[in-house]
Amino acid sequence: MPCFFKLFFLFSLFFFNFSFSHDTSLLPRPLILEYSDLVGEELKLKCRSWRVAGEANNLSPWKTIPEQCEEYVKEYMVGKSYAFDLELVSKEAEDYAKTVQLNGDGKDAWIFDIDETLLSNIPYYADHRFGLELFDHEEFNKWVEKGMAPAIKPSLKLYEDVLNLGFKVILLTGRSERHRTVTTDNLISAGFRDWDQLILRASEDHAKLATVYKSEKRSEMEKDGYRIHGNSGDQWSDLLGFSLSVRSFKLPNPMYYIP
Repeated sequence: MPCFFKLFFLFSLFFFNFSFSHDTSLLPRPLILEYSDLVGEELKLKCRSWRVAGEANNLSPWKTIPEQCEEYVKEYMVGKSYAFDLELVSKEAEDYAKTVQLNGDGKDAWIFDIDETLLSNIPYYADHRFGLELFDHEEFNKWVEKGMAPAIKPSLKLYEDVLNLGFKVILLTGRSERHRTVTTDNLISAGFRDWDQLILRASEDHAKLATVYKSEKRSEMEKDGYRIHGNSGDQWSDLLGFSLSVRSFKLPNPMYYIP
């Protein structure tokens, strides 16, 4: 890569990190005024378009779902559509994983995020209007500390298939290091096993955007000799940045956005 483009990339990354605080209260809301007069099927179609735009990463940063779309998001998350979407993503990831020629040296890796990727927090978000309430770190931490999040079943199947194929599984999460024990116990009780590494945010990582934090951790993996073939996450910040995997798989999540 020419020197100019390297400098441009580094400047862009610095500007991105500097411009957005980790404090999600500073993120703007989606433009939802145009939804206010819609009802019935037309409102449902508008909310579906909003969800698809979010999944495609076409929305500006947002901090809550549109108020008028609360019922739509609830129906999506607890209904068949979310389950079918999860199954499709996991099936595509599995099909890809089977095509990878592993080296056999124990350095072929697959990364998984945890929340809304391996473990479901729907029980928590059902009590917080499926993303309509502003995110409360302390309330969410109380939920995490219960260690009751169930497995996302299609992700559990993909996880087991990836392990059986011979990949090293690395779990890379935005959860705090102080939640290591409860996270480990929750993962095991939900059926997950034999991961190679579980990486959580250390104290020096808490001020970093997720995109930067996870990129840095992937870069460290590469320096340790890992080849990152696959990466599964529910946020674009799980998948974008630098030191990217060969293939990335975005799970659906219309409830919240993490930059």
